[in-house]
Amino acid sequence: MPRPVTLFTGQWADLPFEEVCRLASGWGYDGLELACWGDHFDPWAAVEDESYVPAKLEVLKKHDLQVFAISNHLKGQAVCDDPIDERHRGILPDRIWGDGDAEGVRQRAAEEMKMTARAARKLGVDVVVGFTGSSIWKYVAMFPPASQDLVDAGYQDFADRWNPILDVFDSEGVRFAHEVHPSEIAYDYWTTVAALEAIGHREAFGLNWDPSHFVWQDLDPVGFLWDFKDRIYHVDCKDAKRQVGNGRNGRLGSHLAWADPRRGWDFVSTGHGDVPWEASFRMLNTIG
Repeated sequence: MPRPVTLFTGQWADLPFEEVCRLASGWGYDGLELACWGDHFDPWAAVEDESYVPAKLEVLKKHDLQVFAISNHLKGQAVCDDPIDERHRGILPDRIWGDGDAEGVRQRAAEEMKMTARAARKLGVDVVVGFTGSSIWKYVAMFPPASQDLVDAGYQDFADRWNPILDVFDSEGVRFAHEVHPSEIAYDYWTTVAALEAIGHREAFGLNWDPSHFVWQDLDPVGFLWDFKDRIYHVDCKDAKRQVGNGRNGRLGSHLAWADPRRGWDFVSTGHGDVPWEASFRMLNTIG
């Protein structure tokens, strides 16, 4: 089954957009998944400036590249997160950060996600990939004990904040592909079930399948594809390698930097980790 292979530009956002296009074309990619940061794609400009999208498409065409999805992980993260702190200051533009008041940041981030749906439609793509943030990730260790009421309130907070965003996605004919990832409302199998239930399984909300975050949690990425086959709206090929066999390296990473050999897992180049890629692509073919 032929499929376009694109490069997500988020890791390259320190480079100018046209330079990333030149590099990706030279490397043989079919297109780009545009990040909504750096100078790669600005949702507000896409909607408010009639010349913006045609100019971006012209640069892509110049380098024989297509675009099938855009991604706005950084702003999506701020929609539900609690606390909002210096970590967010480091990833958010001034327009979203404002005066740093937490609820103001969340509200402005939500408005940008609505604008991202409108921008996707302007660009001619129907998938936006991203994060949701979570008000209850801070309870993941379950001590001090988190009551079921606290957890339930977190899923309700997610529904309350994201349903108005998803209303705009519906009106624009665009779908949101949430990347199942630690620190999000859906970070493993059962939290994905709970998140989908919280929003009534509405079709505007689906999943970006990124198996790198499955393997270090001992989740089955292939079985996940089958069970959520009607919700897989996008795929990111990322890989991770477990390094827990020495009795010292912990699965949670020990607050150690990426690539530190004392970590219990780390990201590696696709095909060099523990993701079962052959079985995964057979399953992707099976579910279409």
